[in-house]
Amino acid sequence: MSQHRIKSVDIIPIFPRLAARYADRVVDMYGIEVRLLCRIETDSGLVGWGDQRVRPWFVVPDDMGQDLVGRDPFDYLNSNQSGGINTALYDLMGKCLEVPAWKLMGPSCRDWVPVAAWTRPASPEQFAAEIQRAVAQGYRVFKIHTCSYHDVFAQTRAAEAVAPEGFRIHYDFNHNRTLGAVLPIVAELERNHPIVAFIEDPLVRSDIEGWRTLRQQTRLPIIMHGTPMGGMQEYKHEMADAYMLGGSMFDMMSAGFALGRANLQVILQHESGTLGKAMAMHMGCVLPTHTSHSINLEDQYEEDVTTATIPIVDGSSPVPQGIGLGYEVDESAVQRLSQQKLTEPPRHIGILHMASGATWYGKGYVSPTSVTGTEEAGVRGFRSELWEDDGTSEFEAMLVRVQKEGRVRAS
Repeated sequence: MSQHRIKSVDIIPIFPRLAARYADRVVDMYGIEVRLLCRIETDSGLVGWGDQRVRPWFVVPDDMGQDLVGRDPFDYLNSNQSGGINTALYDLMGKCLEVPAWKLMGPSCRDWVPVAAWTRPASPEQFAAEIQRAVAQGYRVFKIHTCSYHDVFAQTRAAEAVAPEGFRIHYDFNHNRTLGAVLPIVAELERNHPIVAFIEDPLVRSDIEGWRTLRQQTRLPIIMHGTPMGGMQEYKHEMADAYMLGGSMFDMMSAGFALGRANLQVILQHESGTLGKAMAMHMGCVLPTHTSHSINLEDQYEEDVTTATIPIVDGSSPVPQGIGLGYEVDESAVQRLSQQKLTEPPRHIGILHMASGATWYGKGYVSPTSVTGTEEAGVRGFRSELWEDDGTSEFEAMLVRVQKEGRVRAS
């Protein structure tokens, strides 16, 4: 039995500054800097740290994590705790035994884990710049959500113009399309754009036969994010080529090992800073078929609470070999980042330029779907931008109109 008992659990909201490149994308990136740190201390003085990203409107419950106080941290191996608490527990348990966290999860399958860069939906020009910075940082894969207000084919062409040979895009299709809409999109990307290497969530998750049909008609790997039926049911229905795991430690590891036995690739998406990425590296090294890429958000921030960051070399990051997570926390940085505030977006208006020459204005980005009725990516040749408050009377007049009318068409 462990001689360590949990003395305290502290949940600390922090607001690290976003990367400097996002200075002109405050609206797009709103809320990304809201994270929760978890600090768990034992009666012997050992401290475990964890981190998770939360939505801007998340309110920390007063009793969050307090049920752990007085317990042995090893009671929570493979448990259903939240991401930040779970990460802190594994950091703490590794420190208790003076071993890397992965040794508490299973035998290591690899010393390096492939990783992917990430950003929120971006215009073609912004996406091209993101590809270039990702290449410079050592990445070889980039995940981005498609969206109804940016043309995915224009984005792809812009990325191709700047990406080196072998660089790959992972598109998240938002699980919102029908089979009839998604088939021609995927077919065109596969036929004309070899930079596109992964398609995530192309259909609504309940369309079991649609997923199977799409898999039969494309050579691009189809990824399902999450396993709403439990993991094994999706596998039995042959819905995807790879599964992106999330949820609790129990959910991720049980599904990950089972899918490994089935020789199906798994991908981790673990959203936070360096601490969260370190946890993902520990998990990724023990999952037998985690051989594609791990998606983490540490590339979003200008600053963090750790004393070092995790390197990226030729598209992969090393599995930490220090005790616990293998990364130290600077408590003065924790104090400083906890005193910062969420960056609020400026007043803005969305502008949609259609290929026909029509222009639409709206309260935020205006989707072609909302003004044509077509599904996402069913319209080509459009362009979206934001008009931030520039102090002009023209801005004020249009803002009044869109607040009253919702969307305004001008031609």
